Amino acid sequence: MKRNIHIEALNQIPLEKQRNELVERKCLGHPDSMADGIAESISQALCKMYLEELGVVLHHNTDQGEVVAGESSPKFGGGRMIRPIFILIDGRATKSFNGVNLPVDAVAVEAATTYLHKILPDIRPNRDLMIDCRIGTGSTDLRDVFKIGNGRVPRANDTSFGVGHAPFSDVETIIRNSAEYIDTKLRKKYPAIGQDIKIMGLRDKDTITLTIACAIVDKYCRDIREYVEYMDILKEEITAVAKKSTKRRVVVHVNTADDIKKKSVFLTVTGTSAEMGDDGSVGRGNRCNGLITPNRPMSMEATSGKNPINHIGKMYNLLSTQIARECVRKVDGIEEMYVRLLSQIGKPIDQPLVASIQVLPSSGVNLKDINDDIYGIVDDQLAHISANITEKVIAGKLKTF
Repeated sequence: MKRNIHIEALNQIPLEKQRNELVERKCLGHPDSMADGIAESISQALCKMYLEELGVVLHHNTDQGEVVAGESSPKFGGGRMIRPIFILIDGRATKSFNGVNLPVDAVAVEAATTYLHKILPDIRPNRDLMIDCRIGTGSTDLRDVFKIGNGRVPRANDTSFGVGHAPFSDVETIIRNSAEYIDTKLRKKYPAIGQDIKIMGLRDKDTITLTIACAIVDKYCRDIREYVEYMDILKEEITAVAKKSTKRRVVVHVNTADDIKKKSVFLTVTGTSAEMGDDGSVGRGNRCNGLITPNRPMSMEATSGKNPINHIGKMYNLLSTQIARECVRKVDGIEEMYVRLLSQIGKPIDQPLVASIQVLPSSGVNLKDINDDIYGIVDDQLAHISANITEKVIAGKLKTF
């Protein structure tokens, strides 16, 4: 059956030539990203448990979690937690199959604890966290739709859509690279740099302004003078990272709400604001490309925690992003590309109701000359959706936030 793929030319000003662009990323220790990471870690753990126990992945969706802030008393040289952070795990999962009871709740709590300790090493799981697991079972209708067998393509669990775009703009690239640099390199050198970081980017014509909010871990910071030094280090390091990805002017501001004279600063015990007043929810932060991009089409779906077999809110958001990137990588002459995939509940996930592909061709390029190449990539990505998305998600090779 031929897939319903529509390719059309866009008639608009390229994003890089528009006056303003806004881009945001909530890093790993931000309460919303914590909620996303917990949800996704539980889904991956359940997938692996189902495969080990039964050889198949059963129905589950753990995309409804909450992070409820605790209370802390940070101080230079080391403060303490007063009231623990509360983690609510909910959603739906299959807890028994063919008479076999499955340890869903135990797996979920273990996955959440392991994940939080990994991203927030200064948190003491048995003292600084309270975890309550309230995972229920799925509705009969949705579990019936979910069944896979005899080589059949999974059926969509919802009528929904996914959205993706490529390539990244200068600001998008800078923010992703800056977050990655802090998480993988800078924090190893300066452990006082906490995990709760938000990076907001504004491009006004050819000036890019980055506003960074960064938690500092108190036990690694002796006094206000050292705190100020860390702010200077962040500003210098991120400026250098940004300039590798753009020829535009870059201005970096760090912790603009600080009052240094009053010593009112972003100081934490554990590295996250979830310890002292900021709550988090699954799906309230980054989209599946790791960014919040109001200048681009976006889906409001929470990608993290949804099952990677037939939940369109996850599958099509990841796939549309991957399709856009593949087309830009393999086909010359694409200035910008936007992909929208729409499903119908109960229909095969490789046969969307429509795959809407919008292309802004590069100057001098006729869309007709690259149309077939684009169509071929979209068609192939849909035909191999389980290998392209499901297997990579379970293996932890695709990020969802």
